[in-house]
Amino acid sequence: MRRTSASLVAGALVAALAWASGPSSPAVALEPSPGVADLAQDINQILADSRLTIAQAGVMVKSAANGEELYSTDAGKLLMPASNTKLFTSAAAAEVLGLDYRFTTSVLSSGRKAGSVLTGDLVLRGTGDPTMLADDYDALAAEVAGSGVKLVTGKLVADDTWFDAVRLGQDWAWDDETAYYAAPISALTASPDRDYDAGSVIVTVAPDGGKVKVTTTPDTDYLEIVNKATVGSSTDVLIERTHGTKTVVITGTVASTYNEWVSVDDPASYTAALFRDALKKHGVRVLGKTVAGAAPGGAKELAKKESMPLSELLVPFMKLSNNIHAEILTKAMGRKVADQGTWAAGLKASSDFARANGVQVLNLRDGSGLSRRDGITPASIAQLLLAVRDKPWYQAWYDSLPVAGNADRFVGGTLRSRMRDTPAANNVRAKTGSLTGVTALSGYVTSADGEPLVFSIMLNQYLSSSPKDIEDKIAIRLAQFSRTATVDAAVQLKSAAKESPDLECSWLKPAQC
Repeated sequence: MRRTSASLVAGALVAALAWASGPSSPAVALEPSPGVADLAQDINQILADSRLTIAQAGVMVKSAANGEELYSTDAGKLLMPASNTKLFTSAAAAEVLGLDYRFTTSVLSSGRKAGSVLTGDLVLRGTGDPTMLADDYDALAAEVAGSGVKLVTGKLVADDTWFDAVRLGQDWAWDDETAYYAAPISALTASPDRDYDAGSVIVTVAPDGGKVKVTTTPDTDYLEIVNKATVGSSTDVLIERTHGTKTVVITGTVASTYNEWVSVDDPASYTAALFRDALKKHGVRVLGKTVAGAAPGGAKELAKKESMPLSELLVPFMKLSNNIHAEILTKAMGRKVADQGTWAAGLKASSDFARANGVQVLNLRDGSGLSRRDGITPASIAQLLLAVRDKPWYQAWYDSLPVAGNADRFVGGTLRSRMRDTPAANNVRAKTGSLTGVTALSGYVTSADGEPLVFSIMLNQYLSSSPKDIEDKIAIRLAQFSRTATVDAAVQLKSAAKESPDLECSWLKPAQC
């Protein structure tokens, strides 16, 4: 049986009156304000949806003005948060690393330069920048050439030792290995576009006469393409990288241009290949082969690229729910606080931050929420949302949250197609979350009275299609909430599927979403 905050409020008032009146005086129960009681009734009705009969549903709503609990049901239950995990990762990163934090990618020389000849190795060293594009590595190569170097007698060393060598989360599903949203984590990596999906390549197929033409973005021969696709009357194509290899196998039929974002097997090796090609383009020849290793002490810097500050990176990270950003920031925090670029050190930093801000129940296994062993309660999320409002970095962090119903991809983010033309549109700012059988929505909304509210909705273990519309109905009802005015309890959403997609747009790319 669910116990709502309406009953909690009434119980608290009974106890308070009994104490004030003395032990011999009868307690008089006071009902909560009509607005709060109506809210509880309406949310209970929304949650009575038959799709949740066998599922788990936890909800917490509080006033951000005074912390008052307005609604609660199973808010203390440990549930899978999916990408709501990123609320903790992003907030901890803002606190631990600071909004001015920048990643650095540099080119170092371990030898002597005589004229245009560099005797020794050339080292490409990364610290995790997920925003590095092929053009950025080209600019570094141009800088090396501009220093007068034309020939390197030694090796090209790919240095990704800023992080450890563990590439994948220990709980990640094996069948996600080829997907861009579960790409290997490395301190030396590259993204194919300005979504900054680090560690992936865009593979494009298109009909070309009677054959299927395959291209990649960026243009690279690092991947080994096995093209078994044929031209057909419809596009039904599968593009997957074979486990533990560089081989991408393409099967099915192609009728029109189709793009697939595919993870690479080893981001550092892939990045070094891009850099070697760029060096060659700028007239710099490296005689030795490419190897993995650490830059030697005393190596001299020849070129450097700094990323955008964290304050800016938060936008593509949170708006598009970028898993790789979450994991890179987690390891960066570990490096900052414990000099260890590991998941263990970074997750401890995130957990320590959360607990220092009043969060009592938290189990983090990764930074993104891909792990099905992550566990958070709605009450914990609501506590985080309240606690960070006093942080100096809060405004930048708040601005990075997706905005309901705003069509701009870098404003609305994963909420851009939800709650349009409702009181929640351009009002609700919240983090989405999606896994099979899991959906979550947590964030901020302003009520009809202008009162700021925080909320967390977590739905787990359902077997139906996604019940994201239930989240939307609750969020819309919160936008309509008034402590004094009567609200029409009939909360309806448009029936169009795009209003509550089965998957958030972090799992789908722009053309599909």
